[in-house]
Amino acid sequence: MMFLGPPGVGKGTYASRIAPKLDIPTISTGDLVRAEIKRDSALGKQIKEFSSTGKLVPDDIILTMIR
Repeated sequence: MMFLGPPGVGKGTYASRIAPKLDIPTISTGDLVRAEIKRDSALGKQIKEFSSTGKLVPDDIILTMIR
């Protein structure tokens, strides 16, 4: 199950309420992005370039991070 939408619409809230009832994990791309930036990896540096200017991180970079 995926929740998609712009920041602040409640994706995390809905996921945190539904996941325990369905016994499924929650994965937040925002959390993954922040962790990758904190690791200061090459991918994290790429991500930081986008996020520091307020731009969305491109899908191909997000998919690379998830894999």
